[in-house]
Amino acid sequence: MTAEITTQEAPKRRRSGGRAGNLRGKGPTIEQSPWIQPTYTDAPVEPLSMESVQAVHEGAMNVLEEIGIQFLHPKAVEILVREGCTVLDDGVTILMGRDFVMEKIALAPSQFTITPRNPERQITVGGRNMVFGQVGSPPNFSNLDEGRRTGTRKAFCDLVKLTQYFNCLHFISGYPVEPVDIHASTRHLDALHDKLTLSDKVMHAYSLGTERIEDNMEMVRLAAGLSHEEFEATPRMFTNINSTSPLKHDWPMLDGAMRMAERNQPTVVSPFTLSGAMAPVTLAGAIAQQTAEGLACIALLQCVRPGSPAVYGSFTSNVDMRTGSPAFGTPEYMRATQMSGQMARFYNLPLRASNTCAANCPDAQAAWESAFSLWGVVTGQTNMVYHGAGWLEGGLCASYEKFIIDCEMLQQMQHYVQPVPVTEADIAVEAIRDVGAGGHFFGTPHTQERYETAFYQPFLSDWSNFENWEDNGSLPAEIRANAIWKAILEEFQPPAMDADNRAALDEFVERRKREGGAPTDF
Repeated sequence: MTAEITTQEAPKRRRSGGRAGNLRGKGPTIEQSPWIQPTYTDAPVEPLSMESVQAVHEGAMNVLEEIGIQFLHPKAVEILVREGCTVLDDGVTILMGRDFVMEKIALAPSQFTITPRNPERQITVGGRNMVFGQVGSPPNFSNLDEGRRTGTRKAFCDLVKLTQYFNCLHFISGYPVEPVDIHASTRHLDALHDKLTLSDKVMHAYSLGTERIEDNMEMVRLAAGLSHEEFEATPRMFTNINSTSPLKHDWPMLDGAMRMAERNQPTVVSPFTLSGAMAPVTLAGAIAQQTAEGLACIALLQCVRPGSPAVYGSFTSNVDMRTGSPAFGTPEYMRATQMSGQMARFYNLPLRASNTCAANCPDAQAAWESAFSLWGVVTGQTNMVYHGAGWLEGGLCASYEKFIIDCEMLQQMQHYVQPVPVTEADIAVEAIRDVGAGGHFFGTPHTQERYETAFYQPFLSDWSNFENWEDNGSLPAEIRANAIWKAILEEFQPPAMDADNRAALDEFVERRKREGGAPTDF
């Protein structure tokens, strides 16, 4: 079956619009939407009343004031105590007054830009803006040709190339699959080097201790040819940290986040609050805990550098109470994301959430769970969407075919949020008058002037009738997706990069590898 699948050719389609900038030769593989940064035009869905938002806020403040959050980093504890917070006898649990927390988080910008090495790929995070990144950090990958395998550098590079190609993806969120065949001491050097040379979009770096984050900041600076002053003048990259829920922030992530804040680079703070496991079984309780954990770290980062960009991260979902396994794309996940949007707006902070599913292959379950996740993301008005394309198995696997399927959904969601024009010409009274009763609009001037751009055109969906679909091989969506990703990778060429910047980046990476990279536990 697999051998037959791999012989299918990609559909031959014309690509309109877009600055993918990475296909050469015989022409593009698909017709995709142009590079834009979508913005929300509708009102958000808000499950909570203002009284309920205030009640969740009060719960979060009570956690911070009476229970506390553990900060397993001496410098973080020192900073917070100096700012007037109380440390308990264990030396790591910090109590924060609500006035302190609200004063500090008010310093974080509600909106900011991130400018990568290609300024045309600049993105705005916050406000009514939305941006998407691909799946990040799974240890495994899968496709119809190879099956499911442990992550490799080749698979890592393949997925970076797909991220660069698709205009509906605006940033690189973490490693699209962990390149396990690179030693952990130098993995961050080779992986970010690959990302910086195969893509010109906004980059993420992992906050996993001192050496990794310092190396990655220097690599982003060198790739863009920036002075240290230029690098720190405006955001150029970002990181994401997760609390160890419940109520704990660990040393490696705190160290990286504080170093990023010192240099004015954004941190997304995303508590890992699975309702019923690491957070209360009630959504209101889980969101209150998520808020307490997130705001505690954002307040710390504002102590490090007032005004440094930060994002309120939401990752609240539920578990299967029969097995304890995480569940995603659930009604609870949708509601939690919408509620998180309300809390982020209450604190005037940008919101991060994710496109998730628990399915084990790119089947109908994967599609409906991701569609539900994306509906929660869009209706909750998430600003920064992680894991937008390729996520399977609750984040344990990156699927090539799911990547293509997700990009179709992302394009449709981004098309959905566009404003609906309502001019006199759009209302089309004269066209209706001309056609009259019993006529049709196919050949009218009104239709002929607009038919090429009137509706969203998919690149993966097959809208042919059954007979034509059968004549073309009866190919389901995952097999069509398989042909598309292979055609894209076959014709991929990296975006242009300044030769001097490339040489400086290469030299730095080689030097740091000779020095041993970052320490590991093995």
